[in-house]
Amino acid sequence: MLKRLPFLCAALLALAACSHDSGTSGPAQPAVTASTAGTPAAATTTAPASAMTAVTPASAGSAAPAASDTAANPAEPAPAVAAAPFVDNGKWVEGKNYFLIEPAQPTSHPGKIEVTEVFSYGCPACNSFHSTVDQIARSLPANAVMNYLAASFRPDENWPMYQRAFYAAQALDLVGKTHDAMFDAVWKTGELSTYNLDAGNPKPKAAWPTIDDAAKFYAKYGVTAEEFTGVANSFSVNTRMKRADDLMKAYGVESTPTMVINGKYRFTASSAGGFAQSIELTQWLVAKEAAGK
Repeated sequence: MLKRLPFLCAALLALAACSHDSGTSGPAQPAVTASTAGTPAAATTTAPASAMTAVTPASAGSAAPAASDTAANPAEPAPAVAAAPFVDNGKWVEGKNYFLIEPAQPTSHPGKIEVTEVFSYGCPACNSFHSTVDQIARSLPANAVMNYLAASFRPDENWPMYQRAFYAAQALDLVGKTHDAMFDAVWKTGELSTYNLDAGNPKPKAAWPTIDDAAKFYAKYGVTAEEFTGVANSFSVNTRMKRADDLMKAYGVESTPTMVINGKYRFTASSAGGFAQSIELTQWLVAKEAAGK
């Protein structure tokens, strides 16, 4: 049966999407089923306490920031994939499977088509979607680049701390070494989890991981904890966090994970129809942009 827990996210289609609204929640598992694709309502799940009822997203802001420097590619460079020709056979429908971002936002890699995941290490849906994002990154042609935008809109789940840790790691050029390990530290080992993973409940706020705890984790990857903390609390990282928040609002993002193509289109796994369809839709939108359609 569907189980309600305090805080967190909603299970949609093959994905538990983490929303702006602090609705019902619990650590999510990838085993979620639904009867329809498109933009569904709440789905049911086959695993107890692994999914939650859908919540109503908060309205996104409309401020349009300058070009973002918040993206980073944590994966090792993949061999170039041949660009697919753009063919519109009517499978993907604007307003249903993907959504136009108006106005389109500036990108930070001139000459490349940016594919951006809006995510949080604290988002169980992002953890479930993580391997799919890795597949998306590996499937991109040479004219596209993978980016990541860390969200902070769930302070009730400690997301600002995870966002700060990401941008500090980015500033220290550690994301490539630590991106996968951070998801594991939050959702496998629990080293940096805001949740009691065994009970499926949030820890008391006093027991939440702090940026100092994150610094100890990153100290295993070539920096001192003191150096990491200093960068994490710097003006530069504060600025990156603010830009990320502004850009997410300009994209109209209402939940994580959300995929954004070249600052122009956005979609979620639920609107695409599932995880595998997210890979296909990304490739199609990249081809659409390359063809200037």
